[in-house]
Amino acid sequence: MARNNGNWPPAYQRIQGTIRERIEKGHLKPGDAVDSERELAKIHHVSLMTARHALGELQREGLVERRRGAGTFVAPPKIHFNKLTSLSEEMASRGLSARSRLLSTTIVDNANDIAARLALPATSRLLVVERVRQAANEPFALETCYLPADEFADTSKAPLERGSLFAFLEREHGIELAHADEEIDATAADPRTAELLAIPRGAPVLRIRQVIHSSQGKAILYVQGLYRSDRHTLRIRRFR
Repeated sequence: MARNNGNWPPAYQRIQGTIRERIEKGHLKPGDAVDSERELAKIHHVSLMTARHALGELQREGLVERRRGAGTFVAPPKIHFNKLTSLSEEMASRGLSARSRLLSTTIVDNANDIAARLALPATSRLLVVERVRQAANEPFALETCYLPADEFADTSKAPLERGSLFAFLEREHGIELAHADEEIDATAADPRTAELLAIPRGAPVLRIRQVIHSSQGKAILYVQGLYRSDRHTLRIRRFR
């Protein structure tokens, strides 16, 4: 059994790091089997308990899932809402590619409440972009974005199927997105949402409404996202 000499991290953390690296580099993909506790113990010269602890920690992180009688497998990726990042950036950090299915791009002038959230006159023209966000070949979220149409008209021609809206705004308009004010609650998937996200009707979805601000404090973007609750976690660190 391997012992900690005071300089190396504990053995279970080294096992975690090895598996995490294989996932991040794409050597292990969602659905692939992970070495069993017995195999890990043999490979890393540790006890079964240490190997079990390593897999348990990876499961708590959401990187693997353990199926009774079948083994341990790489879990479908989950989104962690701890930082203001685009889905493209979040997936890239895990070595996965993100895609979007563009449903519609329209201009409206009757979204009074949303215009007010963006500090615009009530009848302002808003560009509305609706997309199904996908990763690992499955739908993650139904996302509707609202931007001032006169200022960001070129967004309707942006390659948003594979590209990041955040990156487009930063690159083409020189906007540095800084923070978001969010409202988070739970709701049930209506028939259209359920079909687009490939979940049962009435299944719980996480609804997040964001007003995203630039580093200058200007409200740039309003986003409503309906997220599959089985693919997203919200982690909060509390201090006392």
